[in-house]
Amino acid sequence: MEELKATPLRAHHEELKALMAPFGGWLMPIQYAGIIAEHKWCREKAALFDICHMGEFLFRGEIEADGLENVFTFSVKGIPVGRSRYGFLLNEGGGVIDDLIVFRLAEDEVMVVVNGATIDNDFSVIRSRLKEGAQFTDISGQIGKLDLQGPLSRELLVELFGSEIGSIPFFKFIRTRILGVDAIVSRTGYTGELGYEIFLPSDKVTELWELLLKDARVAPAGLGSRDLLRLEVGYSLYGSDLDEQTTPLAAGLSSFVKLDKEFVGKAALLQEQQAGAARVKVAFRVNSRRAPRHHYEIFHEGAQVGAVTSGAFSPMLSCGIGLGYVKPEAAALGSRLVIRHERVEMEAVVVELPFYAGGSLRA
Repeated sequence: MEELKATPLRAHHEELKALMAPFGGWLMPIQYAGIIAEHKWCREKAALFDICHMGEFLFRGEIEADGLENVFTFSVKGIPVGRSRYGFLLNEGGGVIDDLIVFRLAEDEVMVVVNGATIDNDFSVIRSRLKEGAQFTDISGQIGKLDLQGPLSRELLVELFGSEIGSIPFFKFIRTRILGVDAIVSRTGYTGELGYEIFLPSDKVTELWELLLKDARVAPAGLGSRDLLRLEVGYSLYGSDLDEQTTPLAAGLSSFVKLDKEFVGKAALLQEQQAGAARVKVAFRVNSRRAPRHHYEIFHEGAQVGAVTSGAFSPMLSCGIGLGYVKPEAAALGSRLVIRHERVEMEAVVVELPFYAGGSLRA
């Protein structure tokens, strides 16, 4: 059995009595005070997440000449310096190898941020699609990443590190100095709240973690609350809602696909667009406080039409919510569904995303 990787903060999580568990090949904190308590803290104050398991790649060179422009479903050359863009790395069949964010650091410099479980494969695939001689480096082991998320995150970071952070627009970032070292502070996140992702050398992560937790407005939060927060705002989770057998079109994420440019998987997506997807992602709301779970079966008009990929009890809506893939005939808004698993059965209805739209994301 392969040994689990650990972030630089493992000892701190254990000292805080965090519940630790495997996640994508990493030993990660799932909860500290409890998932619901950490969820509430993030929605109301500022929650601190250890996201050092994520991967970072650095590209330097000519974006078009070195082949990077045709790697992803969006245009890299079209990203202004100081901005980032979300999208996909696809296989030939249009399936999602990973969802990721690209940061345009300079005209000839790009950072690609990928999921922790897919680092090695992502790097290999991207490298294979670049021209020979392109400068492309896996810097994951050198970079740490902390996410501070919640409506109080801006005022807190401004107090600590200066007013420039307070003026960063959504999906923009700045290169700055934190704790005496070069860092990137990005106004992005995975919670639906105002928040920031901070990239800095891995040997400075512990110092920053300790500094932020000295503030009474900040509490540590684990991956359990992060998963609940992202589900309430309808964000997809790779490995559950997205995988190599699922296309962005089936996932309802075509806005992150630019079909007027070249990329691997484009032909398959054009074919799917013409023929129609065999299954599509839906969001559904349960008519009770019961929580649907991954792999529960979805029925419509007495027939099984799909399966749940993400589900939970939503504290903000006081009911169960979920995502899943179903046959197109069961996907219309208002469609009545039944979620089943063994002796569990719950009624649900197809709804629009996000489930919860009251966050501070664009404050």
